[in-house]
Amino acid sequence: MAKGERKAGAVPPSGGGADAPAGGFVQLLTPDGEHLGSVTTADGTTYSVDFTDEEYRGLYRDLVTVRRLDAEATALQRQGELGLWASLLGQEAAQVGSGRALRPQDMAFPTYREHGVLYCRGIDPIMPFGLFRGVDQGGWDANEHKFNSYTIVIGSQTLHATGYAMGVTMDGKTGSPDGEAVIAYFGDGATSQGEVNESFVWSGVFNAPIVFFCQNNQYAISEPLERQTRIPLYNRAAGYGFPGIRIDGNDVLASYAVTRAALDNARNGQGPTLIEAYTYRMGAHTSSDDPTRYRIASEVESWKAKDPIARVKAFLAKQKLADDDFFGEVDEAAKQLALDLRERVLAMPDPQPVTMFDHVYPSGSPELDEQRAAFTEYHASFEGSGH
Repeated sequence: MAKGERKAGAVPPSGGGADAPAGGFVQLLTPDGEHLGSVTTADGTTYSVDFTDEEYRGLYRDLVTVRRLDAEATALQRQGELGLWASLLGQEAAQVGSGRALRPQDMAFPTYREHGVLYCRGIDPIMPFGLFRGVDQGGWDANEHKFNSYTIVIGSQTLHATGYAMGVTMDGKTGSPDGEAVIAYFGDGATSQGEVNESFVWSGVFNAPIVFFCQNNQYAISEPLERQTRIPLYNRAAGYGFPGIRIDGNDVLASYAVTRAALDNARNGQGPTLIEAYTYRMGAHTSSDDPTRYRIASEVESWKAKDPIARVKAFLAKQKLADDDFFGEVDEAAKQLALDLRERVLAMPDPQPVTMFDHVYPSGSPELDEQRAAFTEYHASFEGSGH
């Protein structure tokens, strides 16, 4: 469990290790696998985790599995089996840590890259593959899993999340440890969008029970962070009247501890928090991007030394919580899951074109029926023509 209490209205400054950016960040697990125990920020907030040995091993298993599934997706796209893929390579700790920090009643609003959070919410990993293969719209039940549909339009999900969070308050579902909270995921590039800033305004004014989780992976497609802001992103929260805090986004423990504390503050009526997860996109923005055109190889190499999985593996080995047999078992299980996923993706049936009309409205409409009939007639006109 994570521990963390904040003073109302405070904007916690951050500590951090030798690898921290200027101004620091909250870090509990260093790149060489040293567990720092707890971190107290300058405003007196203390962050820590209290996991069992098995829970530490479970986090490692999550990280490895999520990365392996992501690698399989990238391979499938390169082989022409997916139209597009947005890789999370390098961002596993931010996603798994925050995803595991969610309580069952909490609602998450993702972008199109939160495959790790999706996995932590118990959704079948096959679900986003239908979307990126172009055979469905993403198929999971958002209400059942408390995980909204992937959002392609940059930043728009923060508005959806804010409205949902305001509704949680209006329904009287805040103000207690059993209350509900909302988390909205977005990248550093989205902070330049009007939708995100409008979400900050509304959430601050209405004290909405929401955590804004920004994965600052240093690039908005090809634009580096310094082309987007003159101050650290987490400092922007102060202008909207709620706390902001920066964490080591490659540290799964800090990601968990700070997110859990922020969500609990939200559900208890203390309003929004902006978390800036300082991390790095190791691969391309999407499979249609070429990152070698706008960043240098040495930068990528420097971030490899901060790998989120390697540091957990080092911690487990140093503390004698896992051995080579365990690491081999995790790798093999992730490999088999990825192979199974590949087979399932290749077996996905191609939908008939007319099915595009099936889920436009829950009960249909006369106009939709007319359009369906016209399309069916048009499509039938090609039968026997070889097209």
